[in-house]
Amino acid sequence: MLRVDSIDQRIISCLMANARSSYAEIGKVVGLSAPAVKRRVDKLLDTGVLRGFTAVVDPEALGWGTEAFVEVHCKGNVAPHDIQHRLEPMAEVRAAYTVSGAADAIVHLRAADIHHLETALERLRAVEIIDRTVSTVVLSRLLDRPPAP
Repeated sequence: MLRVDSIDQRIISCLMANARSSYAEIGKVVGLSAPAVKRRVDKLLDTGVLRGFTAVVDPEALGWGTEAFVEVHCKGNVAPHDIQHRLEPMAEVRAAYTVSGAADAIVHLRAADIHHLETALERLRAVEIIDRTVSTVVLSRLLDRPPAP
């Protein structure tokens, strides 16, 4: 396991706050030169601590403002990779997790509106390994924190 020191943690925090920060800008915050920051970022990428850089987009701004969390109950004993394989083609599936408890997985769906959500749920229920689903539609988002460094 890679040891992440306090400087690496501060670099990660800077990137989480603004992934477009230059190495020089980050260097000023953490007390390193731009090339030293680049070497550390490269090492964090190579070891998988950093998995990449991305733009954070508001789904509502793109017309996907309806969301739900869906408990998925499978028929029999289904391996997690089989569930993942069946869910990947569905654009409405934003995330999926295996969980403890009665459900085999929890799926986070995004849709344009309630009709679109209903259609996505129908397609989800039609997947041959799924026995039943239990859906909870999100009314409002109370808290949405970025991942912790």
